[in-house]
Amino acid sequence: MNNHKTKNVGKQILTQTQNYDNIANNIEHNTNVNDISNSIIKKSFPVLGMHCVSCAINVENILKSQSGIINAEVNFASSIVTIEYNSDLIKPVDFQKAVQSVGYDLLIEQNTAETETIEDINQKNIFKLKKKLLWALSLSVPIIIIDIFFINIPYSKILMWILSTPVVLWSGKDFFINAYKLAKHRAASMDTLVAMSIGVAYIFSIFNLLFPDYWHEKGLQSNVYFESAAVITTFILLGKFLEEKTKRNTLTAIKKLIGLQPKTVTIIQKGGHQMQIPVEQVKPGDIIMVKPGEKVAVDGIVLNGSSYVDESMLNGEPIPVVKTPDAKVYAGSINQKGSFQFRADKVGSETMLAQIIKMVSEAQNSKAPVQKLVDKIAGVFVPVVIGIGIISFIVWNILGGDNGFTQGILSFITVLVIACPCALGLATPTAIIVGIGKGSEKGILIKDAECLENLSKVNAIILDKTGTITEGKPVVTDEFWADDNPMYKQILYSIEKHSEHPLADAISKYFYHQNPIPIIQFENIPGKGVKAFTDNDMYLIGNLQLLKDYNIQIDMSIFDKAQEWNKKAQTIIWFANSSKSIGIISLSDQIKQNSKEAIQKLQKEGIAVYMLTGDNLTNAKIISEKTGISYYKAEMLPEDKTNFVKKLQDDGKIVAMVGDGINDSIALAQSDVGIAMGKGSDIAIDVAKITIVSSDLLKIVESIKLSKATVLTIKQNLFWAFIYNIIGIPIAAGILYPINGFLLNPMIAGAAMAFSSVSVVMNSLLLKWKK
Repeated sequence: MNNHKTKNVGKQILTQTQNYDNIANNIEHNTNVNDISNSIIKKSFPVLGMHCVSCAINVENILKSQSGIINAEVNFASSIVTIEYNSDLIKPVDFQKAVQSVGYDLLIEQNTAETETIEDINQKNIFKLKKKLLWALSLSVPIIIIDIFFINIPYSKILMWILSTPVVLWSGKDFFINAYKLAKHRAASMDTLVAMSIGVAYIFSIFNLLFPDYWHEKGLQSNVYFESAAVITTFILLGKFLEEKTKRNTLTAIKKLIGLQPKTVTIIQKGGHQMQIPVEQVKPGDIIMVKPGEKVAVDGIVLNGSSYVDESMLNGEPIPVVKTPDAKVYAGSINQKGSFQFRADKVGSETMLAQIIKMVSEAQNSKAPVQKLVDKIAGVFVPVVIGIGIISFIVWNILGGDNGFTQGILSFITVLVIACPCALGLATPTAIIVGIGKGSEKGILIKDAECLENLSKVNAIILDKTGTITEGKPVVTDEFWADDNPMYKQILYSIEKHSEHPLADAISKYFYHQNPIPIIQFENIPGKGVKAFTDNDMYLIGNLQLLKDYNIQIDMSIFDKAQEWNKKAQTIIWFANSSKSIGIISLSDQIKQNSKEAIQKLQKEGIAVYMLTGDNLTNAKIISEKTGISYYKAEMLPEDKTNFVKKLQDDGKIVAMVGDGINDSIALAQSDVGIAMGKGSDIAIDVAKITIVSSDLLKIVESIKLSKATVLTIKQNLFWAFIYNIIGIPIAAGILYPINGFLLNPMIAGAAMAFSSVSVVMNSLLLKWKK
């Protein structure tokens, strides 16, 4: 082994031992803290009955006010609340009661059919909404026709009253119910605005219809606005219906992932009898049969049989992976032509597929930093809008002359109708959901919205070498023989098959086509190699020192070739018999196929690329030259990598760290965006915010592009949502009337409000088709 590498490993072991001692001391002196942390639970629950982002804020506020809840975040787009709480102080049933008190509900039952239950509830809600919309539409059209063409016929206004009453009081009853429940808790939402606007229009019209003389005595007409109350209700129901339909489309990523797992599996019982059971009943250790075309139900190890398995759901790669005995298989992957049996290893929530679903779900329900600002704005939005509506009513009464009261009422109604916190509230989460869903389809698992937003700002990226830029395992790169006797390759292969050393495994895989011969004795010589005997001779395989210890004659042609390979940082394995050297094998950790291309693309994006490795300087230099990385550091301990991340951050850089090993985990946590290679250690994957399932560096380029596209979509959504409200509310209040006599019709305001929410969601869905 290289001396530098030996010292480096020694340092790492010493440092890690010291770290473990420190951790042990901390545990010993902080038992109480650990007891408390074990009681802290973070869980997500579906929220039922929310209609706008103000609803989400009300749910958040009521939950945060409960003793024992540390934090609560509601994602309006996915209708999910994530609650962090102390389980010793409060239980999920208490969350449900609190949320129910303000007119909403929580689904707290956690079982295998939960997703289907949520889907059923959502489907029923959409069906009810559709039914109310159709009734409202069928009654509103005659009201409009009467108002335009037949307003002067006898009893026309009474007929409009009769037709509008079911629209307002049945189709729109939820607006009034929700507004009342919130008012009891001194809260408001979009339902408050809608209930006030259609309620005022409806009651004002009834008063004008029943007491027309009140206005006639003042020389004014007693107009009715039943058509406004009915049409506003219809437009808002239409907007909610379209919004619900489009919101459901943003959640297809999780539905697709859940659909990857089969409902039933075929298990092999004792005696070889096959039986089908539900996938929920599979236990670790069960033997499962997978036939051609079937999906793998749980994670496990192949026992017998062979086949090619499509693992594109894990790595994003279309090429099937060969599976033979001892190979790992994963839930959700699809078997091709062959059949095989495997032993269940991880089931239920422990499978890789379940972890992917959990990561995607948690990420989609998390909030980007920009969303927290939007939530604060939306929290004061409804009271401000009501205030503007009241001010416009007062101003119209003071300055509006004879029609001031009537115009004031209409302006008040129009302001309440056109205001749309929904567009504001949907702008960020819908884009985040689509962006994270698109990432999961590409094999890019994003843990939360914050890292997705931060990734777009990254201007420095640190790459670990082994397992990140390179394959992380040695392979034979060349062979050189002083004697071309084919028997020697058979002997070399046969001896290496007996060895458990990683280099021996690489060599035996390289010479797998050779026919093995019997080995009489096999002896491992620690730190140097192995010795073995056949019928005819003794053979040595290992480093040069091993041959010197046995006084083996060194062939100069082999020695010269070894020197040449050493300069290229190749690992050299010598092969000799009892008298002379026969040949050498070179091994190295190969650079991944797409690493160089990925690094060049990152550099073209203006991102500074650094390579940090615990390997020796020679190897680091060669890899950096081959990949085009100008800045690299070798023999780096875990804390050295972390300090380097901190240094870049102190210099104002937004840093992404990419690694795959336990030694990278501290640096991954320290960086602004930690990215783990999917074939790396579990600890690295747990610490990182993004996981590249296929371990292909080109996926990092894709993830940065996805992040930038998502952030751009968020900015577009917020721009249009803000502009819509900034322009729409003053026009609704009548600001243009003194200039050109324009007053916005409440019906048009209702249509514009509905369109604004749908347009924001549709703009987010465009992310799906962006490359």
